[in-house]
Formats: sequence, structure tokens, C-alpha cells
Amino acid sequence: MTLFLDIWPAVQLTLSLAAVTTLVLLIVGTPIAWWLARSRSRWTVIVNALVALPLVLPPTVIGFYMLIFLGANGPGGWLAGLWGARTLAFSFPGLVIGSVFYSLPFVVQPLRNAFIAIGDDPIEAAHTLGASPVQTFLRVAMPLARPGYVTAMVLGFAHTVGEFGVVMMIGGNIPGRTKVLSIAIFDYVEQLRWTEAHFIAFAMLVFAFLTLAITMSIDRRISRIQP
Repeated sequence: MTLFLDIWPAVQLTLSLAAVTTLVLLIVGTPIAWWLARSRSRWTVIVNALVALPLVLPPTVIGFYMLIFLGANGPGGWLAGLWGARTLAFSFPGLVIGSVFYSLPFVVQPLRNAFIAIGDDPIEAAHTLGASPVQTFLRVAMPLARPGYVTAMVLGFAHTVGEFGVVMMIGGNIPGRTKVLSIAIFDYVEQLRWTEAHFIAFAMLVFAFLTLAITMSIDRRISRIQP
């Protein structure tokens, strides 16, 4: 019970961060994924590479540049000044911004693949029936891409829960403000509190396994539906 009370603020913060980040990723990632799936522009290669960049860059590198970007001397400092703050670093909004960038490929790529899988026929049929581009997207593309949205939400949420390097760089270890579960594990290990570290690590291991199982199950259903 004492352990649960001790880690509960980190659990709340982690779940809040993952939920807000996933929502923002769906809003930001949907138009990017749709454009990447439908556009024939040469810029798609560059944009696709930028979206996938977090997959190959070390999290500490991303965190370092995000720290500069969100710091007092960067754009984040100017933005924070609008409500009297000095910086977006070491704050929950800063964690959200960093998490959105770091988890972007885990949402954009499943959505892009789902939009590509739709094909041209349903889109062209909707246009033939007089539907506008917005109506076509909302009434045809999004419902057909629903499995991709489920995969994107699961992966985006789970990846945000497991972040360490980026949130450590831009958030530090402030209890109740930036101390998420991955930071809590590191903190317990530093204090040689192995029981607490084992408990959180095992819970996150189970969560990761269930996430992968759900994602693979969704992909299997999609492959059965597709001709």
C-alpha cells in the first residue's frame, strides 16, 4: 500500500501525459498521414524522413534539442512568456511537446498505411457521387481506416508511457510535475530500492506485452479483411 501511494503521482502523470499526447498526435498526425498517403509530391520523401527521424535518433539527442527549443532562450521561452512563465522546459506542456515529436512516427505510419490500404476506388466513387474532399475524408476514408486509428492510438499511448530519454532531458525528475514512471524506475535504482523498481518494471513489461498483442491482433484482422 505504501508503494502504491508512493508511485501513484507518477502513475497519474504518466497516464495524463500519454492521453494528452495521443490526442494531440491524432489531430496532428491525421493530415500528415493523409497527405503522405495521397500526395505524389517529391516532398513526401523529405516529410516522411522527418516524421521517421525519432526512430533512428538517440532519445537524448532529441531531448537535447527539444530542451534548447523549449528553454528560456528558445521559442518555448517566448511562448511561455505569454502567461508569465519563463520556460516550457521542466513542465507538463513541455513534456507533451517533446512526447508528440518523439512518438509521431508511431501514429503517422499506421495511419498512412491504413489510408494507402483504402485504395483509390472508394475515394473516386465518393467524388463521383458529388462528395467534397472534406466529406470524402470524414465519411469514407476515416471509417475505412478505423483499424489504423486503433493501432495508432495503442502504439502512440504505449510509446509515450515508456519514454525515458526525452522526458528526462526536457523534464528532469520533479515529483508531481515531470516524474513519470520511467523516471521513477531510474530513481529507485539509484536509491538501490530494487523491490520498487522491480514492481514498476514488471508492470510496464506486462503493459508492453499486451500492447504488442493487441496491435498484432489488429494487424491480423486487417490482413484477413483485405483481399
